[in-house]
Amino acid sequence: MPYNDSNLNSRFDIMEGERLDDLIRGGLKIIQSPSAFCFSMDAVLLANFTALKMGDKIIDLGTGTGVIPLLLASRKMAGKIIGLEIQEDSCDRARRSVRGNCLEGLIEIIQGDICEADKVLGVGKFDVVTTNPPYLPVGRGAQNETDPIAIARHEILCSLDNVVNAGSRLVRYGGRMTMVHRPERLSNIIVTLEKYRLKPRRLQMVHPGPGKKPNMILIEAQLGGNPELIIQEPFFVYNEDGSYTNTFWDIYYPGIPYSLNGSGSL
Repeated sequence: MPYNDSNLNSRFDIMEGERLDDLIRGGLKIIQSPSAFCFSMDAVLLANFTALKMGDKIIDLGTGTGVIPLLLASRKMAGKIIGLEIQEDSCDRARRSVRGNCLEGLIEIIQGDICEADKVLGVGKFDVVTTNPPYLPVGRGAQNETDPIAIARHEILCSLDNVVNAGSRLVRYGGRMTMVHRPERLSNIIVTLEKYRLKPRRLQMVHPGPGKKPNMILIEAQLGGNPELIIQEPFFVYNEDGSYTNTFWDIYYPGIPYSLNGSGSL
């Protein structure tokens, strides 16, 4: 939801070509650039799916403009949140969003390579690892290997193996890693998680609507132990009439009356 307020734009140090969006959570805002990569419902659903305990230390791998750290911060349970991102422009926007929301004491944005993360941040230091990684292997539609949108969507700078390996080294024994990805890569995801001693613990399929095939999966894995895999009820974004489901509305527009669903008022 775009937000237009000259005082806020000044506080967040909005630059040319950027916009300030309202996250609809405790007054939090985020800086985005339409010419780069803007977050979508994937990030919102992942932040909601991620189970937290009071005081958890969290790291978000490939944080982009920091949307997942901001969404997790709004739940007021985390003790510390780090967002790791390799692209300089995205890091800059994320840091300005953190400062503009006065969350410097809770969220830290670090520019760095996921493949080198444990060397900088240590092994086994986090309770929770989250990631919304690139979905597609290189060669499936990527046009420019330096383009920020291509980097966010395709495994140009890091592969699924890189991300899971990094998560397994960063999370403490018994800690959790949560991920959003594509259903067609589920078998590859499970094999990769198991390769690095991350045991799948919860799985939820996200469907556009009733009768539609899932187009996203949410998965939580635990380092070590042998937890049973819980298959959660399917999550539907739309009702048959095209309106948002109550469940999706409550996650995406918390605190806004469901009666506005489909009204065009948002």
